[in-house]
Amino acid sequence: MTEQQGQPYPLGATWDGQGTNFALFSEHAESVVVCLFDAAGKQQIAEHELLHRAGSVWFGYVPQVSPGQLYGYRVDGPYNPAEGFRFNSAKLLIDPYALALSGEVDWSEPLLDYESADDPDNLTPDARDDAAGVPKGIVVDRSFDWQDDLHPRRPLAESFICEAHVKGMTALMNSAPEALRGTYRGLAQQPVFDYLQRLGVTAIELLPIHAFIDDEFLVEREFRNYWGYNTIGFFAPAARYRSENEAGSEIREFKEMVKGFHSAGLEVLLDVVYNHTAEGGYLGPTLSFRGVDSRGYYRLSPDDPRQYENWAGTGNTVNAAHPRVLQMIVDSLRYWVEEMHVDGFRFDLAPVLGRDPFDFDSGAAFFDIIRQDSVFAAAGTKFIAEPWDLGNDGYQLGAFPEGWAEWNDRFRDTLRGFWLGQGIALSELSRRIAGSSDLFDHSLRDATASVNFVTAHDGFTLNDLVSYNAKHNEDNGEENRDGHDHNQSANHGEEGPTDNPDIIALRLRQRKNLLATLLISRGVPMICAGDDVGNSQGGNNNAYCQDNEISWINWTPEHDGDDLSGFLADLMTFRAEHPVLRRVAFRESADAERRESQGLSWFNPSGEEMSIDDWENDELRAMSIRFDGRHREDTPSDELLIVLNGADETVEMTLPGAIDCPEATWKLRISTIDAEESTDGQSYAGATISVQDRSLLIFVRDERNSA
Repeated sequence: MTEQQGQPYPLGATWDGQGTNFALFSEHAESVVVCLFDAAGKQQIAEHELLHRAGSVWFGYVPQVSPGQLYGYRVDGPYNPAEGFRFNSAKLLIDPYALALSGEVDWSEPLLDYESADDPDNLTPDARDDAAGVPKGIVVDRSFDWQDDLHPRRPLAESFICEAHVKGMTALMNSAPEALRGTYRGLAQQPVFDYLQRLGVTAIELLPIHAFIDDEFLVEREFRNYWGYNTIGFFAPAARYRSENEAGSEIREFKEMVKGFHSAGLEVLLDVVYNHTAEGGYLGPTLSFRGVDSRGYYRLSPDDPRQYENWAGTGNTVNAAHPRVLQMIVDSLRYWVEEMHVDGFRFDLAPVLGRDPFDFDSGAAFFDIIRQDSVFAAAGTKFIAEPWDLGNDGYQLGAFPEGWAEWNDRFRDTLRGFWLGQGIALSELSRRIAGSSDLFDHSLRDATASVNFVTAHDGFTLNDLVSYNAKHNEDNGEENRDGHDHNQSANHGEEGPTDNPDIIALRLRQRKNLLATLLISRGVPMICAGDDVGNSQGGNNNAYCQDNEISWINWTPEHDGDDLSGFLADLMTFRAEHPVLRRVAFRESADAERRESQGLSWFNPSGEEMSIDDWENDELRAMSIRFDGRHREDTPSDELLIVLNGADETVEMTLPGAIDCPEATWKLRISTIDAEESTDGQSYAGATISVQDRSLLIFVRDERNSA
C-alpha cells in the first residue's frame, strides 16, 4: 500500500504535512466520496472517491489538502428503511471523527433522506442536495505546545466537583473580560480560578461541549439547546464557545482553557453524551451517522428495523455493542484525554453503554476496555456515571464496576426530603451520610463510588429548591408541562422572591443545612456553580432551552447575606482538616462490624445511642452523629460531633460524650444558625442544649478542656 493510496487508520481526516488521509467506517456502504468545500462552506469545489477498503473502513489519500479545508462525505448504498438501510448520496454527511465543525444546521434545507415528513410511510428517498445546510468537518493541525502541563491526578477521596456551563459561568461575571464572557477563554480567567479555589473546588465538570445542534422545534420557537445534550460530533469541541471567528480555533482555545485550569491546580471533567445523537428518531434528519451506516451506529428495533430503540428518550440509541461504534466511543475518550488533556468524564445515561446486547451488564465490553486501557490509567482518568436510562431495568444506581463513581440521586432525594420536611427516616439519612454502603459496598468499591449532590443543572437551583413548592417553566413555551413535577413541600409560607425577613432567614438556613450535610457526608461532594451566591432561575427546573439570563449565573445576590461562598469555603476547609470526613473504606477488616469500622456512632436527642425503636420512629427528626478517627494510624486525633434537627420546632438535645472521655468539651466549629442565635461555642458532654428548628451544628472535641 503506497502513501497515495492512504491508510485505513486512524479514522477521520489526518493531515501529514503534505496532504490528508481520509478514513471512514461503513459496513454496508457501496461507495464513499469525500467532498471539499470553499471557506464559506457553501460551494463544493472538489470530490474524491475513496477507492480503497480494508474490511468495513473506506480510505484514501488526497494530496495538498491542508488544515482549514472544509469537507463532508457522500455515502451510497441500499436505501431500504424497512430493513434499516438509509443510504442517500444526495445528503452530505458529517464525518463522525471530525475534530472541528464549521457552520450550523440550516433547517430550511432538505435534511431528511426521504421525500415527505408529512407521510411517515413514504419510503421514497429524497434526491435534493442538502449540503448548504449541513456543518462541514475541518481538516486540522493537531499540534499544540502543552509545555509542562500534566494531569493533576487528584484522588477522588480528595475531590470536590463544581458542575458548570461554559457560557453560563461567565456570561454575567463582571470580573471577567467582557469580550471573553461565555467562551472557553472567558472560563480560563483568574476570577474563575479564584472563585473555585476559594471554595476549595478541585475539579470543574462542564456541561456538554462536544459539538451539538439546536433542535428544529427549538429554532422554530427562537430557543437554543443551551445544555448541549444533542451531540453531532464526539471529537469536536462546540464552536459556539470560541472567542475568535477563525474556523477551528475552538480547539486551540479549549486546550488553552484546560492548560489554565491545570496551572491553577484544577481538573477539567466533561459531561459526555455517547448514548444518543442529534439525528433523533427514524423521521429525523440525516446529518451523519444515519447516512454513514444506520444499521451499524444505531440500535434498531428487532421487530421493525426502520424504528430505533429509544433508551435515551430522544428517538435513537447509539449501538455501543457494535465493535466499530464501541471503537469510536473509546477513540473519542482517548482523544480528549491524550490530545485535549481532559481529566475525566461524567457519562449521561451511562447504562446505555453497558447494555450488551440489551440488558445492563457491569462486565460489558465497554467497561472492560476502560478498565484495561493504559491511556486512562496513566492519566488517572475519572469515570462518573449517571446510572439510569429509559431501557429495560434502567435504574442501575450502585451496579457499576470497580473504578467507576456514580451520581447518587438517592443522596440528593434523601437530603432534600429530610430538610424540606418530606418525612425521610433518620435511618435513610444515616446511610447516605455514611457513604451509601448499601449501594456501593461490592466489587472492591468504596465511598468514592458515590458522587453526592443536592442540585445539578437538571432541576432547581439551591436557592429555588428552598423557595418554590412547584416548578415554574412557563418561559419554556410548553405550558409548564416539561421538567420534573416534584412538589418540594418547602413549607416556607410563600413562593418566589420575598421581603419577609423570617422567610429569608429560614431559606438561608436551609441552604446552609443542605450544603453542610453535603460536606460532612462521605463520598465525593459536588455542587452546582452559583448555588453559593443564591443564583435563581425563577423556579424554572428545566432550563435546557434558555440561553439567556434565566440560566446564566447571576453573581449578585438578591439579599444581603445570601452569598454563602464564605460559609461553603469554611465547610470545605473543615472537611480538608478532618480526614475522618473523607474516609472511604466501608470496613477496616472483613470481620469488623460495619458501623464501628466506619468510625460512626448515632445518638438520639437524649444523648443515648440510637436503638432499633429510635431508627424505626418515623416521627424522630433530630439526632447526633459522632465521627471518630482517633483509632486510625494514618490520621491525627480527630473526633467530631454533628447535631441535626430537621424538625420544624426547637429540640432539646443532650450531647454524648467522647469515645474515651465522658467529660470532654465539645467546641462549636460551624453552625447554620445565625451567630447571635447559636450556642456560646462550648458545651460539655452530657449538657443539654436547645437546637433551633431546621438547623445543623458541627462540634470538634476541644482537647484543651477535656479530662
